[in-house]
Amino acid sequence: MFKLNVTCNVEAGQALCYSKRGWLMSQFARPEVTPSLSLDSSQGDASAASSAGVIVDSTVAQRDQSSQTGHGKYVLISPCRDEAEYMRQTLDSVIGQSVQPAKWVIVDDGSTDRTPEILAEYQARHDWIEVVVRSNRGRRSVGPGVIESFYAGYGAINPNEYEYLCKLDLDLRLPPRYFEILMARMTAEPRIATCSGKAYVEQNGQLENERSGDDTSLGMTKFYRVSCFKAIGGFVQEVMWDGIDCHRCRMHGWIACSWDDPELRFVHLRPMGSSDRGIYVGRMRHGYGQYFMGTGFLFMAASAISRLNQKPYVLGSLAMLWGWIKSALAHNPRYHDAEFRRFLRRYQWRVLWLGKKRVLEELARESAATN
Repeated sequence: MFKLNVTCNVEAGQALCYSKRGWLMSQFARPEVTPSLSLDSSQGDASAASSAGVIVDSTVAQRDQSSQTGHGKYVLISPCRDEAEYMRQTLDSVIGQSVQPAKWVIVDDGSTDRTPEILAEYQARHDWIEVVVRSNRGRRSVGPGVIESFYAGYGAINPNEYEYLCKLDLDLRLPPRYFEILMARMTAEPRIATCSGKAYVEQNGQLENERSGDDTSLGMTKFYRVSCFKAIGGFVQEVMWDGIDCHRCRMHGWIACSWDDPELRFVHLRPMGSSDRGIYVGRMRHGYGQYFMGTGFLFMAASAISRLNQKPYVLGSLAMLWGWIKSALAHNPRYHDAEFRRFLRRYQWRVLWLGKKRVLEELARESAATN
């Protein structure tokens, strides 16, 4: 089979791709919302329930992607900018996976450091790595900018050729069976739409949990069933894109989750939210994102209080809360989907009254009863 190794330049909604055979042009588009969904119904030997209320396979199935067309294949899409300090660790840990991706599209969003040079080095060695180059916008843009870059990469693939896709950051170090295990668990539980492991940071030679809810897949490694990704309409181009998508999955009766199992713990090489103007701005941005998504003040306050003992102690929580309050005082816009916001408020009230673990267990039972 002929494989084409290309480098692309994305401008104004088009991807210009260069190979030794010349210039090719392809139009990229956002994923379409599909009215119905057919999930893979294959079942493994389900034997244990995770904290997210998900039944998972106790053994990991071995997969041979070379003999599969679509089924069992996964694609990675990695937006990046100026990641020379960290990216080799991510590149090497993906190359070392027990099940490698069928394709990896890396979008260079105008890097000014050695990122292009490093990407060219790895692309030359691995024909399943493709690089898309975007013009320099002059700054790092988290939230909307990251998702804009993600869709530049999404436009370089045919999603129907894959069963799974993952938005993957380039500042991570992954365990060697990470994607193999995620796929096995999604095969064992067809209601899982998106999942991930848990992020840890290295502090004084120790690994420290970055603490994230079991009801979400983490934004730096969003692993999705392609059919579900299409059905929810993909990611919104806003700061809270990685929260909205998980709640949309629950609106469909599906499961969004993450597991804190040793074999799924990955190292986040820089603290969450610190990539753009530091950790405190990142915490305020989180508060704004929660306000935009539709989170109520009481839930936001409870969330901030629960993080008082998380670094940066106290001030990080206050920055989150101030981001929400400042947005409310300024009457900033909220997510346009009123039905979504009502669903979110009901979910958050249930969590406040019953606790997240019990609510997730109830939602899992409700989903099982209707499927």
